[in-house]
Amino acid sequence: MPIHYELERRQDNGNGNGGNGGNNNGNGGNGGNNGNGGSQSSQTGSQTGSQTGSQTGSQTGSQTGTASTLSHISIPETAAAGLLTITQPPQQSTSYYKIAPSNPITFAWNFSYILVTPQHLTVSAVCENGNTYPVGPTDGIIPGTATSVVWDPYAYQTANPSLPLAQAKYTLHIWGDQGPSAARAAGYLSPNSALQFALYTPQGYTPLTSGWSCPGCSGAIPAFAANPAFSGLLITLVVMFLSGVTIMRRI
Repeated sequence: MPIHYELERRQDNGNGNGGNGGNNNGNGGNGGNNGNGGSQSSQTGSQTGSQTGSQTGSQTGSQTGTASTLSHISIPETAAAGLLTITQPPQQSTSYYKIAPSNPITFAWNFSYILVTPQHLTVSAVCENGNTYPVGPTDGIIPGTATSVVWDPYAYQTANPSLPLAQAKYTLHIWGDQGPSAARAAGYLSPNSALQFALYTPQGYTPLTSGWSCPGCSGAIPAFAANPAFSGLLITLVVMFLSGVTIMRRI
């Protein structure tokens, strides 16, 4: 048997139409003019008509303005849980992005088996150091039907100096209205955390004329010369050269 879910949607009608009843029923005050009681009957009729019309209009208008309707969504028991599949960047290997101006990152995905569309999606990047960063220009909250988001790490870094982006690996987390740890449910979006990527900060260029030196490079030759294998090879080459010269003289 299918599973029935009830979704309540409130419809606000503003001022209830029944409020007009105060004007219509208020005319009952005219009955006081036809009575033999003179001015007292007129006042009594006016008060009665006004109170009756006001109460009836207020109650009717209030009930109409807060009326709600229930809509039913039928989800078969055999329905699969909703899935989100990352399409950009590729998941076959880790993508590396630099934190630099004019270098936005686009994350894209598609949906499968979604029967109940979420109102919102939350997108965040969780660093391996434990920090969590909102992804996108709207603090990580995007419409539930969105299939991509563009993130500018450099702009985020500039606007949030107290929580800078680390040069490390990150995991992209996307979830719907049920939260990041929601259990798999038929027709509802399941959280996704399958994509990993990395961020790095490029080093500035340093010209050689500024006095830059390579400590490892300058120490490479002495270290190589001190190697016993290098000494043995050098001696072998000298012996071979001298032997060759001696043989050539005999010829």
